[in-house]
Amino acid sequence: MTKRQGNRPDRRIVPGNTLAAGELQRIAAAARYGGSALHKLHPGDYEFDPPVNPRPWKSVCDDKRVILKNEAAAMLAEGIRRGMVSQPRPGQLPKYVWAVDASGEVYEAKTTPNQDDLYHGYRLGDDEHQMRAEVLNEWNKR
Repeated sequence: MTKRQGNRPDRRIVPGNTLAAGELQRIAAAARYGGSALHKLHPGDYEFDPPVNPRPWKSVCDDKRVILKNEAAAMLAEGIRRGMVSQPRPGQLPKYVWAVDASGEVYEAKTTPNQDDLYHGYRLGDDEHQMRAEVLNEWNKR
């Protein structure tokens, strides 16, 4: 697996209290979690066709454990509620949302191409130690 590009200006967590509670509620109401077979080793309850189709250059969300769709959707919602999002353009949803599961694993969700309200996610691996540390730090503050 190759390392993702690390200097993406749109891949930054907005500072705390940047977005008003009403804006976060709007984002949460519009955001949907769909997942991606490209980021899965185990199909779980996603009903993909084909069930899984991981690419060697993609991070997978379920390399440590199976994550069912309801849990992934709940992590997306909690990330939004905490403001763990990239800066959205006016009237749009953020491209990125970050969350941490109960065991302290860090996940990044990203909008699906051509569907700005549909997210898929993946666990940030060891090659992303700086971003993982930043997400954990912010998560614990918020």
